[in-house]
Amino acid sequence: MNTPVNRFAWRPRDIVLASVVGVVSGGIFALWNIANVPILEPLGALLPGFQALGHGVWLLGGLLTALIVRRPGAALYGEVLAATVSALIGTQWGVMTLVYGVVQGLGAEIVFALLAYRVWNAAAAIAAGAVSAAAMATLDLTLYYAGAGTGFFTIYAISSVVSGALLAGLGSVGIRQGLVRAGALRA
Repeated sequence: MNTPVNRFAWRPRDIVLASVVGVVSGGIFALWNIANVPILEPLGALLPGFQALGHGVWLLGGLLTALIVRRPGAALYGEVLAATVSALIGTQWGVMTLVYGVVQGLGAEIVFALLAYRVWNAAAAIAAGAVSAAAMATLDLTLYYAGAGTGFFTIYAISSVVSGALLAGLGSVGIRQGLVRAGALRA
């Protein structure tokens, strides 16, 4: 007699995949921690608030993990693991990196939960990226830019959400599709 498969239960394969994606994403985060300063800080100096246009890179860990594993908690697990790896490698934000991992992972997780963990398409990824970025921007604006004006807040928040939707949302969809085409996600 076949027992029904629980689509919410994590299999050992899911744990391994999520862990690999989280660790690799943490390495990408560590590289982006270095690269974003010379790339985005001049943009922020020239056009204040627009430096958030590249922040979607820091959301890839959660979104990509969720799109690959497709289980409850995958976005949170992937983002927190990526943040942990980034923090262990060394980051200018120290232990706050872990707080960001939780906040960003929960942002994406909320969207997938609202979709009952049944929808894993580009629209869901874009929405998850946008919400995750909004959570990240809220934390950024509260902790680092509390004294900034309304114009900066607005530009920063919009830039962050656009970055989350495009870089993290669509970027994760593209990366997943590439992995599927390469046969890397076959059972």
